[in-house]
This record gives sequence, structure tokens and C-alpha cells, in this order.
Amino acid sequence: MADFKVGKVTHYYDKIGVAIIELNAPLAVGDKIKFVRGGEDLFEQEITSIQIEHEKKDSAKKGDVIGLKTDKGVKEDAEVYKIQ
Repeated sequence: MADFKVGKVTHYYDKIGVAIIELNAPLAVGDKIKFVRGGEDLFEQEITSIQIEHEKKDSAKKGDVIGLKTDKGVKEDAEVYKIQ
């Protein structure tokens, strides 16, 4: 099954290693995602925590803007794909 786009990075806080992602599909703790920019795969990781408005959540739905701790730095406009 193909990976599908779940959102886009709108901001990245490098001091704390957190990406702000605008979702266009649901996402949950435990999901595997990958970051892609300019058609190039950057890195993959498993989601260990999601925050909405500084509150820990187990999942987020389409339309939510989430904070996500990332394993590596990521630039704005990177696309986020859920790995099937």
C-alpha cells in the first residue's frame, strides 16, 4: 500500500526540536511517518507524542495543527507522509 500525505510542516523550532504540522488526515501516537522535501525523503520516525495547544494527545484529526518532537531537524514546507 502506498504512503499517503497527512500534512505539511509550517514551522520548526530548532532549539527544542519540534515541528508544527498542519494536518489534512488523522494521525496518532505509534504511527510511522516520513518527512519529504522537494521530492526527496529526509527521514522516517515513529510518533511518540503529539501536542495540540501545549496539551498531550494520543491522536489528532484532519484540520488540527500539532506540535511533534522530531528525531532530526526539518525545514518548513516539508511534507509529512504516513507509512503504511
